[in-house]
Parts: sequence; C-alpha cells; structure tokens
Amino acid sequence: MISAVNSLSWFFPDCPNEPDWLINWPALEAKFDWLLALADCPQDPRYHAEGNVLIHTKLVCEALVALPQWRVLPSKERSHLFAAALLHDVAKPASTQVDETGAISSKGHVLQGVRMAQQILWDLGVPFREREAIASLIKYGSLPLWFWDKPNPERAVIKASQIIRCDMLGLLAEADVRGRYCDDQAQLFERIEFFREFCQENHCFEQPRIFPSAHSRFIYFQKEDRHPDYEAYDDTRFQVVMMSGLPGSGKDTWIQENLPNWRVISLDELRKRMGIDPDEDQGAVVNAAKAIAKEYLRNQQCFVWNATNLSRQLRGVLVRLFANYQASVRIVYLEASWEELLRRNGDRTANVPEKVLSRMKSRLEVPDITEAQTVDWVVQ
Repeated sequence: MISAVNSLSWFFPDCPNEPDWLINWPALEAKFDWLLALADCPQDPRYHAEGNVLIHTKLVCEALVALPQWRVLPSKERSHLFAAALLHDVAKPASTQVDETGAISSKGHVLQGVRMAQQILWDLGVPFREREAIASLIKYGSLPLWFWDKPNPERAVIKASQIIRCDMLGLLAEADVRGRYCDDQAQLFERIEFFREFCQENHCFEQPRIFPSAHSRFIYFQKEDRHPDYEAYDDTRFQVVMMSGLPGSGKDTWIQENLPNWRVISLDELRKRMGIDPDEDQGAVVNAAKAIAKEYLRNQQCFVWNATNLSRQLRGVLVRLFANYQASVRIVYLEASWEELLRRNGDRTANVPEKVLSRMKSRLEVPDITEAQTVDWVVQ
C-alpha cells in the first residue's frame, strides 16, 4: 500500500515530447551540474569506444527517444525511462579508476548511482513513487544483459518484476547498448531479446509475477528451492510490525495513531534508559531489544519494532528472526520532505546533528515488496 501525495501531474524536466521528440541538451546541462561532470570521466575503449560518459549518456538518451516502443508509452512511463537514461551512469565520475597500465574501471557505479539518483531526485522534489521507479530502473537496468549469469535467473527476473516492469528494463538496456560503440553489440542485443522471451515465459514481462498469496511470495524470496506457483502453507500465528524511516519521519506518531495498544520495542527509549548516546556503540542496545523481542516471539505476542531500519541487510536479519518464530512481518516505511525532517528534528529534545541526518539519508534503502509479507509506504 502506498499513501502519498498525488503525483499524477509529475513529468521529468525537459523530457522530449511529440511532435519533434527533441532533447534540449543546453537546457539540461544548464540545470544539472552532475550531467556536465560526466564529460570529464573516461571509459574503457574496449566497451565504450564512443568516448567519455557524457557522450555515452547523450547517445543512450537519443537512442531511447528514437525507439518506437518508447514513444507509444504513456507520458509518465516515458518520463521515468528518460530520467533513468539520463542518470544511469551518474556515479561513474566518483567510482572510475585508472590503474598504472591505463586500464579503466568503474566497479560499484550502479549501486552508488542508485543512491546518488535518489538524492538528486529527492532534492528536485520528485514524488516518492516516481523517484523510486526511476531508481529501480537504474538499479536493474543492466539485468537484461547479465540475468543469465545469475545463480538463479528465474528468481532474478521475477524479483525485478515485483519492483519495476521488465519490459521497461528491456527498453533501457536496448538504448544503453545502442548508445555505445563496442565489438559485442550484436551479442548484447541477443541477450536482451533472450531476456524478453524469458520474462514472458515466466509471466513477468509487462506486470509483476503473480503469487498464490502474499505469504507464498515471501517464502519464495526467503528460500532458494521454491517454485513461484507453490502455494506455501501459512503457518504464521501473529504479526510483528517493523518501522522504517529517517529520524523525524513520523514513526512514533504513526504507531500512536494506528497501533495504540501494541507492545513497542523502541531503540530510542532503550538508549535513554541505558544512557547510551546514538553515536556510541549500539551493540548493548540492540542485544537488549532482541532479548525483549524474543520473549514476545516465544509467547506469540504481537509487537512493533521501532527503529530507523534504513538498510535492507539489517531489516533482513530481523525479518528472518521474526519469521523463525512463525510471525507474519509487516514493514511500515515513513517519509517526509527534507525540510519537514529538519524542522521536526530541530524540535526534538535529543535531535540528530544535520550532518548525521544527511549521511543517513544518503544511505537509505527504501524497503520493497520482496522483503516481507506486507510492506506499506506512508509518504507525506
């Protein structure tokens, strides 16, 4: 469930439109410093003989806009794809290295680029749903080229389909390949066509793969040996609600308004009781929280785990703990505008330094539907 501001009228700035479909590069370069920075970033000529990253980005965008399949999409989907093409290599300047032999690499630029794109779009005031769709296109944009190299290709494409449409991933990958000069271009196009056929065979090309139930979906992504059509027996006995969101996003208020009678394990409250500052080692706080949680879990008592829970890895550890006790897990993610977060943070008795809050924002990984039986996004 998404509760958010209306984003029906949102459209990415300077996304080309009919009848001429022209990209206004001078306007884009004047607006976005990060775009101009791409011109100073070299690429390995074996894979990108076209030149620097800005040249590649322009070629990718031009190729995307020329695709008939892109032009017939609704304006919002066209806008998502154009923004993703424009931002898909935004982290290359920060991640590119040239070794002593002159070899050029940009390891990790995709995941770093996802976070940079999220911050850029957040600062532009892009609505939550649109921001996350664009970020997901960037995150999974290379999947059509490499999905068959994954340990479980079926699982890889089905997971992606839960988060972003695979037909759009195919379009972005095709534009990416058309926007580069390389010897293996024909082979890359074959991979994309194989990806499209594979997604169609797995019923997840233009829509998410449908599971028999939310619990079956959860089990599929928790265990490697499950078939997507397998209807898992729901043996859950109670529910645990895991909060997620930056400080000041409204987690305490949401709990008071929606689950006023539930037991709450608050890491903030435990820190206060134990006299441990947020910037000190949190091991003792987390261990105390888990000890309380295990008592509730053993007794099959519903409760709320109230903490920021900003990373997927941290959430995954907790979700597995709760699920081992036959709990159904609901993640509730809350988000407010940066200005509102700063205002609320300033009003708190024990506020978080703005630099720390900004660093937390840059590391945020928004929960997705593959992490739990239920995920709610409450965005102000």
